[in-house]
Amino acid sequence: MSTELICREEDGTLSFGDYTLETKAKVNDFEFCGDLYKVKTFFEITKLEKNGMFVYESVPGTAVQHLAITEKETAFRVSAAEDVQITLELEPEKEYKIFINETNVGKMKTNLGGKLVLSVELKNAESASVRVVKC
Repeated sequence: MSTELICREEDGTLSFGDYTLETKAKVNDFEFCGDLYKVKTFFEITKLEKNGMFVYESVPGTAVQHLAITEKETAFRVSAAEDVQITLELEPEKEYKIFINETNVGKMKTNLGGKLVLSVELKNAESASVRVVKC
């Protein structure tokens, strides 16, 4: 896990968050691909915003590696000390297939605001790959 709160990876993806922190830490105005990102993170919660708009939130906090967002898919690897609930901002009222560690765990529909909430079972700093694919 990187010690930076947010960083650009060599493959052009974004990594952020640190669930091991005892107190809140944040980075404002991190420039990535022409957009400004803000991350707030510690053991209780991790949040990511892009240009002032919600992108990602986890309870409890997480470390996210290689976040890649396209029109059709959002993919990342997530690590945490325990099971997490993740909220993503996607297209409103659309259906998405959820894959955790390449296993299709079902379809979910976003609400009017475009929020999709999913759970990932993690223990002892495990990590899992998450892919959310628009149907």
